[in-house]
Amino acid sequence: MTNKSHTVSDLTLEEVRKRLKSQDGLALRTGPFSVNIRSKIPSVADNLFTMYQASHLPDENSFIDFHVALKTPNLTRKLIKPQVQFYFDGIPPFKPLPYVQAYPMLEWGLNLCISSNAHQFLIIHAAVVEKNDTALILPGPSGSGKSTLCATLINSGWRLLSDELTLISRTSGLVQPLVRPVSLKNQSINIIQERFPEALLTPVTKDTAKGTIAHMRPLAGSVQRSDTPAKARLIIFPQYIANSPTDVSELSRAMTFMRLIDNSFNYSLLGEEGFRLMSSALSPCRCFEFRYSNLDDALNVIDNLAGQYGNG
Repeated sequence: MTNKSHTVSDLTLEEVRKRLKSQDGLALRTGPFSVNIRSKIPSVADNLFTMYQASHLPDENSFIDFHVALKTPNLTRKLIKPQVQFYFDGIPPFKPLPYVQAYPMLEWGLNLCISSNAHQFLIIHAAVVEKNDTALILPGPSGSGKSTLCATLINSGWRLLSDELTLISRTSGLVQPLVRPVSLKNQSINIIQERFPEALLTPVTKDTAKGTIAHMRPLAGSVQRSDTPAKARLIIFPQYIANSPTDVSELSRAMTFMRLIDNSFNYSLLGEEGFRLMSSALSPCRCFEFRYSNLDDALNVIDNLAGQYGNG
């Protein structure tokens, strides 16, 4: 159960820091999950406070899905070459990273916790947004332009359901929101900052395995509708190509099915049910491949597709 009257915004930054440093940690709700986080690292506290302002604080006795922590490995390492280690249930699933990458590592670690454990959902590596009861799934690998397009859409009237992980419920077949900060990389950071100066971004982190990273805070309205699932109507595979004209071509459901399997974390693990879920999610959808470089053109094309094929 979630106490709807309490969110991170009800806490001061100092209170967030104190909770993160304590043995009890800071518990917050993100989508269908409750997460408990512990860390003494200032950048983790500062960015959590900024990025998760609208997220609910679970009731004291709520079940916690994931217990995570970020720590510096040891004093010697801290002095010579500062690093940070992510822990999930006390076990480090990754090698340590440079200390300055602490907050991005938290977000990547949460992705791992969910994608490797939340098998009550079929999980696809894809952004998903919604407008007028039309959910649009945007599958794509890192660097495809998926997050740039997602950030543009949610600052142009679409609701964010997820930037990285599309969760399809095994019971309802609907897309369950998992509203967390949007991960922007390299040149997309400047593109979004210039186009939407009101968007709130973390300081950039350079030289990560994914290049330069910044996270964008989701709009409060999307977070507040985290209990409202949506039915997928459109699936678009985006690809940003510099100076490319906007080009859209329809894909067959059979081809889309195979590409979604490639982007799924647990399709094989779910076995026959995975096939049934993927088939059911695809059946009401029109599917497209989409190349773009101009965001205005991209928005027009997507709005037209949503108007033509959405909410059907």
